Amino acid sequence: MAGHSHWAGIKHKKGKADKQRSKIFSKLSKEITVAAKLGDKDPAINPRLRSAVQAARSANMPKDNIARAIDKSSMSNQLNFENLRYEGFGPDKVAVIVETLTDNKNRTASKIRTIFQKSGGSLGTQGSASHNFTQLGVIKIDKKEISEEDILELAIEAGANECKSDKEFHEIHCSINDIYNVKKDLEKKISNFISTGIEWVPLNAVEISEEKKKELISFFETLENDDDVQNIYSNVKFSN
Repeated sequence: MAGHSHWAGIKHKKGKADKQRSKIFSKLSKEITVAAKLGDKDPAINPRLRSAVQAARSANMPKDNIARAIDKSSMSNQLNFENLRYEGFGPDKVAVIVETLTDNKNRTASKIRTIFQKSGGSLGTQGSASHNFTQLGVIKIDKKEISEEDILELAIEAGANECKSDKEFHEIHCSINDIYNVKKDLEKKISNFISTGIEWVPLNAVEISEEKKKELISFFETLENDDDVQNIYSNVKFSN
C-alpha cells in the first residue's frame, strides 16, 4: 500500500512474501468498504471502488473477502471514516507524508506522533513536508501484463504525462484531474492493476547511506503496521 517510488518499489517486492498479509488485506478491505459507502457499490461505475478492488486482486485477496468488504458498506452507517494527512520529518530529516483512514482522529494523531518521536523525527503542521512533493495521478501495472513498448504507446494515447518502468512494474503519471480518464483508456487493454491513486511524488529525491537505510525502513514499517495508515510517501532515495 505504501508510498511512492523507491519505498514503493521495496514494498512491492516484499509484499508477495509478507508475513503480515492479513494486515494488508485489512487495509485494502477498509478502502473497499469506504469507497463503496461513499459511491455506488458497482465497481463499473465507481472509479474509486474499482481501483480498490483491482489493488485487492493484485494482492491476491480472495473474492469472498472483496465481496464481504463491499457488503460491509451497507452495515457501516455508524462508522464515519475520514481521510487525514500527517506531515513531518523522519530519521535523518527525511520528508514524510502519511495518509490515514480513521474513525478516531485523536487516536490516530497520537499514535502517528509517537512513532515519529520514537524514531527521532518530528510531526509537523500541514504544508511542512508537502512542499517537497507534487501531487500526481499514479497508475502501477505489473510488467507481466504488458511490454514496455506497448504500455508506453498506450499511455501516450490515453493522455498520460509520463510512463516509466523498473524491474517489477510500469508506472504511469498524469494530472490528478485526468487519472480516471487515463485509467479508463488503459482498461481497454489491461485488466489487472497494482494500484491507482493520487500520490505525493518528491520533487527532489534525497540519497541516504546504507547505514541509515535500515533505520528508515524500520520507521516506515512501524508506520505501516498501524491499522489507520493507508499510504506513506517520502523523498528518500535508497542507494544501491
